[in-house]
Amino acid sequence: MTGTDGEEGAGGAPGPERALPHPDVGEDVSHGRLSARPSASPPGFAEGEPGTHHLDGRALLRVPPSAGAGAPVRPYWLVVVLHGAGGTAEQALTWLLPQAGSGRLLLLAPQAAGSTWDVVVGGYGPDVARLDAALHDVFRRFPVDPAGVAVAGFSDGASYALSLGLANGDLFGAVLAFSPGFMAPMVHHGHPRVFVSHGREDPVLPVGACSRRLVPELMRSGHAVTYREFGGGHEVPPELATEALRWWVDGPPAAAEP
Repeated sequence: MTGTDGEEGAGGAPGPERALPHPDVGEDVSHGRLSARPSASPPGFAEGEPGTHHLDGRALLRVPPSAGAGAPVRPYWLVVVLHGAGGTAEQALTWLLPQAGSGRLLLLAPQAAGSTWDVVVGGYGPDVARLDAALHDVFRRFPVDPAGVAVAGFSDGASYALSLGLANGDLFGAVLAFSPGFMAPMVHHGHPRVFVSHGREDPVLPVGACSRRLVPELMRSGHAVTYREFGGGHEVPPELATEALRWWVDGPPAAAEP
């Protein structure tokens, strides 16, 4: 799937990650922190209608077909999917929806308040608050496995997914970043696993200035990283979207018996 977002032009990533680290540790939206937390048995649970639902203009939620009447209720897994610059929540859903299948996988696609995510245009705040509100809504109504929450994104959305994922590794166990340009966490919590893909012929976010720089930084910081380069441009190849979801759902390989 080819991306059409108006991104940081050729020549590399923009500058958020070049700023000095924030001098004070903060736990609020201005530091990119999310307060919503899932529960496998929320008090307000009611099995949602399958399909795509609007959450007060903040996000779209895709609910898979239910397991059927009388079937035991199992917690869902949830992936937050972030659109690129100039994109929409509807576009973000299309990257993973064909690969999501009919299992108990929720897709939450928030809509940025502006043309792109807050950290790119001025600093964390409004989009973190909008996402947090949407997550509170979902976690109130759906049982979600606390070990089954991930954040994904393409282009500017991938940069935002890395930034939020590293700041909220106590919520997100994994980050799926398709063609990121930068990462700009102001605080760090946890060590989520990271999947990164990037096209070698990307004319918008050149791989040499972006993922080939970011992946070693992530690894030096102690993150387990799976990196895939492909022969293409600024896009999310369906086969890599499938691989990324399987990588997340299957988890790290089990340790061999001694």
